[in-house]
Amino acid sequence: MKASTRGHVSAVVPSIQSRWPARRRLSGCLALALLCGPVAAADGVKPEAAKTASATIDPAHWPALKAPIPRDAKLEARIAALLAKMSVEEKVGQIVQADINSATPEDVRKYHIGSVLAGGNSEPGGISEPGGNYAAAPQEWLDIADKFYNASMDASDGKVAIPIIFGIDAVHGHNNLIGATLFPHNVGLGATRNPELIRRIGAATAAEVRSTGMEWTFAPTLTVPRDDRWGRTYEGYSEDPRVVASYAAAAIEGLQGKVGTKQFLDGSHVIASAKHFLADGGTFEGRDQGDAKIGENELRDVHGAGYPPALKAGAQTVMASFSSWQGRKMHGNADLLTGVLKQRMGFDGFVIGDWNAHGQLDGCSNENCAAAFNAGVDMLMAPDSWRGYYDNALKQVKSGEINMARLDDAVTRILRVKLRLGLFEAGAPSKRPLGGKFELLGSPEHRAIARQAVRESLVLLKNDNRVLPISPKERVLVLGDGADNIAKQSGGWTLNWQGTGLKPTDFPNAQSIWTGLREQIEAAGGHAELAVDGKYKDKPDVAIYVYGEDPYAEFQGDLRTLAFRPTRNPELETIKRLKADGIPVVSVLLSGRPLWVNREINASDAFVAAWLPGSEGAGIADVLLRNDRGGIAHDFKGKLSYSWPRTAVQVANVGDKEYSPQFAFGYGLTYAKDAKVGVLPEDPGTADIDQRSMQFLGRGALPRGWTLRVDSQGKQANAIKPPLASADGAIAVSAVDYKAQEDAWRVEWKGDAKVEWVADTPLELVRETNGDVQLLITLKVDAVGAGDANLLAACGPKCEAKVPFGEILRGLPRGQWQRIGVPLKCVRAGGADMGKLIVPFGLQASKGTSITLHEVAYGTDAEQVVDCKRQ
Repeated sequence: MKASTRGHVSAVVPSIQSRWPARRRLSGCLALALLCGPVAAADGVKPEAAKTASATIDPAHWPALKAPIPRDAKLEARIAALLAKMSVEEKVGQIVQADINSATPEDVRKYHIGSVLAGGNSEPGGISEPGGNYAAAPQEWLDIADKFYNASMDASDGKVAIPIIFGIDAVHGHNNLIGATLFPHNVGLGATRNPELIRRIGAATAAEVRSTGMEWTFAPTLTVPRDDRWGRTYEGYSEDPRVVASYAAAAIEGLQGKVGTKQFLDGSHVIASAKHFLADGGTFEGRDQGDAKIGENELRDVHGAGYPPALKAGAQTVMASFSSWQGRKMHGNADLLTGVLKQRMGFDGFVIGDWNAHGQLDGCSNENCAAAFNAGVDMLMAPDSWRGYYDNALKQVKSGEINMARLDDAVTRILRVKLRLGLFEAGAPSKRPLGGKFELLGSPEHRAIARQAVRESLVLLKNDNRVLPISPKERVLVLGDGADNIAKQSGGWTLNWQGTGLKPTDFPNAQSIWTGLREQIEAAGGHAELAVDGKYKDKPDVAIYVYGEDPYAEFQGDLRTLAFRPTRNPELETIKRLKADGIPVVSVLLSGRPLWVNREINASDAFVAAWLPGSEGAGIADVLLRNDRGGIAHDFKGKLSYSWPRTAVQVANVGDKEYSPQFAFGYGLTYAKDAKVGVLPEDPGTADIDQRSMQFLGRGALPRGWTLRVDSQGKQANAIKPPLASADGAIAVSAVDYKAQEDAWRVEWKGDAKVEWVADTPLELVRETNGDVQLLITLKVDAVGAGDANLLAACGPKCEAKVPFGEILRGLPRGQWQRIGVPLKCVRAGGADMGKLIVPFGLQASKGTSITLHEVAYGTDAEQVVDCKRQ
């Protein structure tokens, strides 16, 4: 939900060309099977003029819709009566959404806050227990929901009692809760081509959300990702707007119920959010929160395709996008939010902002932004900035900067949704129909739906030697770091924002891919062996190798190229080793997007795109294995909803102006009908460098395979990301927010100790060193101890460098971000062998030192360069 603007990237990669050729582009309203009729009734808010001609929107070119729910005169009269009783302070409270880790029930009572949310890393008790408890029990969630609701209904101060609405990112199931069913991420669901399945997933998710007290999910994502380097690609159903449009109504109706039926917004359903409006999947080079440099036709026909069916299905909220169109932030685009969405398309629910996204508008901050509200964002998501935003919005209403008619319009929309949901009569969450029915979490019925979704989402890319399906009576080796790893198979947005730092016991109602395979193989009389590294005890008849991307979310998942392993490739080496032993290999790739894996496909006998399947690993066994009678229990049904790249930069073939993928949209083999894939080209199409080798701390993450290490008095501790501390407490590393959630790391010394970045394979930086490349460190000095401080590098036993760093730190202003450049020649002069760096960066400091790091990379654009000779 929360992300950051990207910093400078020193490596330049060719832009990925559009994969939507001009002759295939849809046009106008006919592409959406809609008629462009008269403009819907306006709500009294006039869109501001577009800033530039290139960013001009003409609402008449967009679909004209009517709200699918007829206006209820009694309901509207209730709204009017409530508005008449509410003070300005109460009205402003309704347009504010605060995070449960930053606001208390007492804050809700005092400020009459309209909504709370639990962000990706928020949980009950987080406000009093920094770091929180991602493993909070369902009862704790229900209890906190009751507390917030009761606070909102406290009218002892003489104010109007208006129930809170509690939102959460239930994006692939109720994914913040231990024990919940985890459905495949949308990238896999798109391959099923099964809208009815999407509807059933929505209904199951809604029931599980309701059991723990929430009534609003920030889903479904209706993005149309056009560049797979984007870290949110897995949140989109497809690159093809037709697939997204075909799923939109089913997803909304699954979550909310069908308009016109008794089930619509009843106690078993939740409010849905169509998001992110608009074109978050169309940004330049796939940059998260970036700019969609496209025309209005493409904006409407491609990226807007999912919204008309979603609105027709009764979507009650729409979330505005962090991104921009033609340089103009969506949170400030009144032409689209008000002119198109509310007026032309007749949307009568409310627009919710994204995580402090309003603060990115020109002239705005997280605490102060009338522009986003005036543009049409009805409720501002101000998770940790809500108090400042409330105070300033109140002043702006009283000064006239925010018009009272606009405030009344927003509050009317919010009240309308709350009344439609029946919140005023529902009582506390624990007293509602599904409140406390925790048996719904991971119920057999819901898991069966998820398992079906896994089966139908698998796409068979190669089966040249017909190694699939596998007889369960054979000896089967299962290997790879994804084989027995539910966290990895579930991806980001799983129990926490990035889906990292989890353990097997966090998934009590789930099954890993290995467990699912073993269960069926052993039941049929075969033999299954798990060896993560592939070093088997007894020679198998066949090997199933499960590997792929580690979990990530949003901007931390952005890539420069689509190469899975651009440099060192342990997976490929393992496949070749097994093949040399005469063992057929089936590769099962876990990924949130198509990746360039031509080398791995060539080396494998069969190759399966499994996406991010979630909690039901047995769904993979259902398809890969024959039944115990030797027949085929389940054939492959999945078809690519994203074309598969031919090169790591996904450019068209030379001389071909059209996009030419390795496997086209809609590709997918079956047992009934297969085809020879042949040998694929192994030229990645770009310099074969690791896309993160030039940046080893960025977006709050290490490069894939790297390790963070702290060392105090020779005793070490390791992790792939914070929190991390030495056993004696001499040093601690924690994740903190800078430009986005957990995109910086704070290192605090309570004794003399060191922290080191350890590469998974030695780095060769001789050319970079000779070429005057620098180690760029974006940092903020909070405090400096009295002792020495050194920048460290290591290249093996008795091969290390120390560059004095204490004087530099003492000379920097406290509390200000700086980008310091340390020439690699300084590191070499300090004693490091630049041809085999194992620890390319580390810091040693004394008690009392505290430094926050945002980015560590190689480049040449420092704000201040260290003088080696002086040091």
